[in-house]
Amino acid sequence: MSRFLAAIILLLSIALTILVTIACSVPIIIAGIIKLLLPIPVIWRYVSAFCNFMMYCWCEGLAVLMHLNPHLKWDVQGLEGLNKKNGYLLICNHHSWADIVVLCVLFRKHIPMNKYFLKQQLAWVPFIGLACWALDMPFMKRYSRSYLIRHPERRGEDVETTRRSCEKFRSHPTTIVNFVEGSRFTEEKQRQTRSPYKNLLPPKAAGIAMAVNVLGQKFDKLLNVTLCYPKNDSTPFYDMLSGRLTQIVVRINLVPVAEDLHGDYVNDKNFKRRFQLWLNAVWNDKDGQIDHIKAQYNNAGH
Repeated sequence: MSRFLAAIILLLSIALTILVTIACSVPIIIAGIIKLLLPIPVIWRYVSAFCNFMMYCWCEGLAVLMHLNPHLKWDVQGLEGLNKKNGYLLICNHHSWADIVVLCVLFRKHIPMNKYFLKQQLAWVPFIGLACWALDMPFMKRYSRSYLIRHPERRGEDVETTRRSCEKFRSHPTTIVNFVEGSRFTEEKQRQTRSPYKNLLPPKAAGIAMAVNVLGQKFDKLLNVTLCYPKNDSTPFYDMLSGRLTQIVVRINLVPVAEDLHGDYVNDKNFKRRFQLWLNAVWNDKDGQIDHIKAQYNNAGH
């Protein structure tokens, strides 16, 4: 693709993405204000259903926009057996802003609307922040280790936020999405966190442990999703917007929410250790899976 055509597609993609986002987020924000002003359970249920429908429309708009990538191919395994009437906890590696678009587009017709654990800073993004608030998405504050040493009273705030947010999802099937690394993968972050993984940052267990503990009976399965962009690994989001994204690889593994994944992560040290070991093993397998995908596509010359 020529640079001129890529630049045209980039501008078109940005403009259309903004228009689609505004068109879908404004009704969600208005509905959220109604929900805030009229705290009546029946009204809340109808408002929540409307907000989920508008988010589905947003996902459909993103799916249309992805057709601006003329050579894009999907390699997806594991969609079988998913159902919009079931509840899921979805964990995924986080490589790029493109990940959210991919998850929304891929799963929009297979599982309940995704609800993301979001960084607190996103609450201030025009339209998106208010819409995510109206959709009851939990906003998480991330503190550095040094900050927590100076302010120990801040410890556990994310866990409490998770608990309160999950309580809202008891009444209807929901897909809770957690990028358990807490941040997008970069080589710099990999060095800073001393990650033992080649393609991933160390996973943070507290959020999903609390979600399982609060909503364990509501989750039919845990969705372990692995994303990879073998031909656009450096700048997948930019390549997506400029029409240069050529390959999206997704591997989905349905994991039963076993009894030994239920427990008090905050107060039970033995359970906390077991849960961390389980999640680290999942992440080790994911790291190897990404290596395999990259080798497969590089060797095949795709």
